[in-house]
Amino acid sequence: MGSSVRAAALLALLVLSILLSLLISSLQQVGTKTSRFSSRDEEKKLLRAALNQQLNARRSEILPLLPRDFRTFDPDLAPELEAGLWTELARGSQATMGCGSLVDMRAQEVLGSGYTKLVVKVSLAGGQPAALKLVNEKGIDMGKCLEDFGDPQGCRELVSYKLKKEMVLFQRLQHPNIIQLKGHCSGEAGGQRGRVTVILEQGNPLQMIQLLQSPWEDRFRVCLDLARLLHFLSRSPLGSVALLDFQPRQFVTVSGSLKLTDLDDASARETRCRADADCLLQFPHRNFTLPCSPRGVCEGLNEKMNIYNAYRYFFTYLLPHQAPPGLTHLVDQIMNSTGELKADINQTLEAFERILLLYQSGLHLDNLPPSITKDYSVMQGMATSGNVEYRCWPSYSQQGCVLSVHSANEAAHICNSHSQCTSFTLSGQKTWTGRLLASFRSNFSHLVSHDSSEVYVRQTKL
Repeated sequence: MGSSVRAAALLALLVLSILLSLLISSLQQVGTKTSRFSSRDEEKKLLRAALNQQLNARRSEILPLLPRDFRTFDPDLAPELEAGLWTELARGSQATMGCGSLVDMRAQEVLGSGYTKLVVKVSLAGGQPAALKLVNEKGIDMGKCLEDFGDPQGCRELVSYKLKKEMVLFQRLQHPNIIQLKGHCSGEAGGQRGRVTVILEQGNPLQMIQLLQSPWEDRFRVCLDLARLLHFLSRSPLGSVALLDFQPRQFVTVSGSLKLTDLDDASARETRCRADADCLLQFPHRNFTLPCSPRGVCEGLNEKMNIYNAYRYFFTYLLPHQAPPGLTHLVDQIMNSTGELKADINQTLEAFERILLLYQSGLHLDNLPPSITKDYSVMQGMATSGNVEYRCWPSYSQQGCVLSVHSANEAAHICNSHSQCTSFTLSGQKTWTGRLLASFRSNFSHLVSHDSSEVYVRQTKL
């Protein structure tokens, strides 16, 4: 009997040992899981802290761009309060559109997409055209942020700061050659941080190949608009502003006028220096050294950077080719002074305005004899029908030869220089400079009545 009692005791001890072992193992697993969860929570906190640091850095970038009344804005301010800042900034400006303006809009096409932004051409209620800029959810900036932080809403908020910065720049830098800010829609108040849509005036992307085939007058207009824009940026409310991403794709045209549409890479920061050697402007094929001013900044660096970029991306291709003979010496002076950075933007704009004055007034045509039209018969109040057209280049019409002229004298001079030309018509239509459009042809079948038109027919010499 004693042996059976000892066996039972041993069995009980064995069972107790196994149960104790299982309990210890279970406690160890629970401890491991608790430690793992704690580690994950700690990692999330660290990532969120890093993301918040970047958010505050982006907010701080906007501070120098704000009007003085807003420069006390705290970059650590709770994001839900920022909606009030954008509302205040919009007061007194022309940017009156809000989220309600996007109701019943119709998206027409994607105009462009980049690392940060998506630009969409839309038609608002009533058929009003507009362009919308919003965060590119599939863009590189968003993808990298998600990879680093894994926080969709926080990343959207971070990426949206480029849009917010650009919106502030559009409000501070208002000029006829900068696209007009019409308003914005922000999701801050509804708990959708980072849901920002900027509403802009709609333009047509600048087509350089098409522009190269345009009449000189239209190409000159683009260069003149650019000179006027750079003059404004050199003395803007923010100081001298450099366009760090200076490319034709940053511009659009609205009714023929050139307008800057991308400002997120604009910078009013001055380059600090101790010597002239610190003020090096580097381009792919040229380098320039600018003076270091007594106050320790590179003198005119932003302005000169803009001028040379205008020269290499626009003036080189658009300005010299087929310039009117009476203006080529002035065009050459602009090309030399901008290509060598010999002139500041005041002198450059003055040179452009002088060309415009001469071109509009016809003073560059002083060598034309006043009696050049004596060899033409004039039929006022008439137009032609059954025309036999010929083509010239560059022409305002692809089907015929339509050029701008200052007067009938210049039109007669052109007709005399074209072997195919026997007549031309001045219809009263004008270009942006106020010059007349003249249609040249080799023949026509008959005349028709037309109040605002006059026909000049070259007399046949026997």
